[in-house]
Amino acid sequence: MELSARARIRAGDPVAFGDLFDEHARVVYRYAVRVCGDWATAEDVVSLTFLEAWRVRERIRLEGESLRPWLLGIATNVLRNAARSARRHEAAMGRLPVREVVPDFSEELVGRLADAEELAAARVALGRLRKAEREVFTLCVWAGLNYAEAAEALGIAEGTVRSRLSRARARLRRLTAAEREPAFGGGQLIGDDREPAVGARQERHS
Repeated sequence: MELSARARIRAGDPVAFGDLFDEHARVVYRYAVRVCGDWATAEDVVSLTFLEAWRVRERIRLEGESLRPWLLGIATNVLRNAARSARRHEAAMGRLPVREVVPDFSEELVGRLADAEELAAARVALGRLRKAEREVFTLCVWAGLNYAEAAEALGIAEGTVRSRLSRARARLRRLTAAEREPAFGGGQLIGDDREPAVGARQERHS
């Protein structure tokens, strides 16, 4: 009897695991770059995600369909750790003397500026959500998981996913509405930036 792909990966079959990487690495990368906003970091997240997946492969259930929710759950944990490391790094760098910044004029950077600005704006808007709501939003809206798959990825109940996503959408709508209201004594918008509106557009287009 031929073993299923899940059984082969769980048993440590390198060919089956390579197929898993080929099928899902790009999905993990797109998810990571949207969450962290940095292409290089996203590449590290992909590597760490699949290293961890190999390490814990024996935890894979033999029943089921796509392993994408399982992988994105691992990626979410990797991103959490990366965010904590980034905060510690920023705190350490903040204690160093200010150095002159040398601009990078490479063609690759210039070609990515517009996309980077849009991505940064969307991340600022999502940054105003609670972490639990933000993770559900990025998995469902950006990574395209359904409620059941997001629940599997995060290890929570499907109903919890639904309620958190509903709260996330409602909060983003409130932020957008508040920003469109005129401030007292002038025609400027309430708030110090326009990112929530960008975040809302990102939600509608996803």
